[in-house]
Amino acid sequence: MAKGRVSFFNDSCKACGLCIHFCPKDVLDFDEDTINPLGFRPVIAVKPEACTGCAICALMCPDLVIEVEKG
Repeated sequence: MAKGRVSFFNDSCKACGLCIHFCPKDVLDFDEDTINPLGFRPVIAVKPEACTGCAICALMCPDLVIEVEKG
């Protein structure tokens, strides 16, 4: 069971991939089905059940598009 919940402000994501790279549980990946208003494929949680709520992804995001709630 997930210990955290990650959410995104997808319209502001510039797809830098830092959150994906630093996630210790490989929860995140690019959304291959969506292009945001900035022209990028935003990040989504592909394995939300694996999220521990560590918030490393949010700390690494230079555009502050990630929120993590601990559950």
